[in-house]
Amino acid sequence: MISKTVLRKISNIVGREHLITEGDAMSEYATDATKLKFMPDAVVFPGSAGEISRILHLASEMGFPVIPRGAGSGMSGGALPVNGGLVMAMARLNRILIIDQENLITKVEPGVVTADLQAAVEKVDLFYPPDPASLNISTIGGNVAECAGGLRAVKYGVTRDYVLGLSVVIPTGEIIDTGVETMKGVAGYDLTRLLVGSEGTLAVITGITLRLIPRPSAKKTMVGLFPDVLSAVKTVASIIKKKIVPTILEFMDRLCLDCVREEMGLSIPRGAGAMLLIEVDGDEILVERDAQKIRDVCVRGGAIKFETASGAKEAELLWEARRNVSPSLYKLRPHKINEDVVVPRSRLAELAAHLGELGERYGLPIAAFGHAGDGNIHVNIMYNKENSGEEANAKILTKALFKKVIQMGGTITGEHGIGISKAPYLGLEIPEAGLQLMSRIKTAFDPEGILNPGKIFS
Repeated sequence: MISKTVLRKISNIVGREHLITEGDAMSEYATDATKLKFMPDAVVFPGSAGEISRILHLASEMGFPVIPRGAGSGMSGGALPVNGGLVMAMARLNRILIIDQENLITKVEPGVVTADLQAAVEKVDLFYPPDPASLNISTIGGNVAECAGGLRAVKYGVTRDYVLGLSVVIPTGEIIDTGVETMKGVAGYDLTRLLVGSEGTLAVITGITLRLIPRPSAKKTMVGLFPDVLSAVKTVASIIKKKIVPTILEFMDRLCLDCVREEMGLSIPRGAGAMLLIEVDGDEILVERDAQKIRDVCVRGGAIKFETASGAKEAELLWEARRNVSPSLYKLRPHKINEDVVVPRSRLAELAAHLGELGERYGLPIAAFGHAGDGNIHVNIMYNKENSGEEANAKILTKALFKKVIQMGGTITGEHGIGISKAPYLGLEIPEAGLQLMSRIKTAFDPEGILNPGKIFS
């Protein structure tokens, strides 16, 4: 519990209007996309790195937890105040500071919404590719903290591939800059790479320097419907074998299709058991060539229907339906465990078959969708908490899934992070020596253990 005396000190740092201590007003900051809930003692909205520095120095001195928070769209509980403490919401730090067209960089504060940054740079014919499904609400700071991926990762990579440098405050209160503003830089340890994906456990991000690229001149969106999952995932491999690297190569199984059928704005044959959503971009002539190759591959792969979006409006309708898949799955069961496993692309068919076996063995619907182009599949284990047998089976199934994925040369999380939901399973993938090394790094940054405690390490 944070004392009233400490709360007064925090209020003096940020101003009373930027501190919440009432229960009802704090409820929004007690949860995230996991639907788990842990009430904080207070919520603070700092307006500068200097204010953050003073708060963290106070936290280290007095021993209360500080939990950095972006938009609360995380899927692993990384921004939840599991031990109470002070939630540090970054909403006031929301400026795009510069867009440098000559050097192809932008500098932003952590509270900038991803979609807003994309729109701003595209106005000057530049492009910021990372494209998480939550882009309309998630913030760049949260994307960096989780190393967000998204739909375009198959061609363009993930958030860490665009972060050149960071401004951060470490838990002891020091303000430091990491990285560079140039395309090259190897001076000392790469602290920037270490901080990207550290889930708010090592530092509070206050500024971000991002690499931009020229905006592609053309793009084309296509949809292929297949009789079953196996033919769809085999087609994914066939597309890559043709040396085509789509911007986006997304997959949905039958359960997902049934849940978003009405939102698709597309006639979906009742015999469709899987769908691929595909986009290519680049030079107009190359886009047309690759689109035709993809059509040919899909038809040869057994597609029962193949269509090309007639324009930007129809394409956006398809992508909006894709982004809404996750929430739509509650039509199947009131609760779910959403895992973002990754396997080598060549083993997607094996993973799909294994999901079918697990669903039958444990009697639960398993809906699968996601980024087939890079092997990152979102496995949604649907269950009802009111049924104790279903909840127990869901947890057993989750561990069985992780073990299989690791045996296949994969990873238990591609973009959601560890947070609290995957912490019990991290030891399946990372050996004890690796976990101990990570723990020592955490202690070096945060000797008092005040920053986002209870995350990653169970």
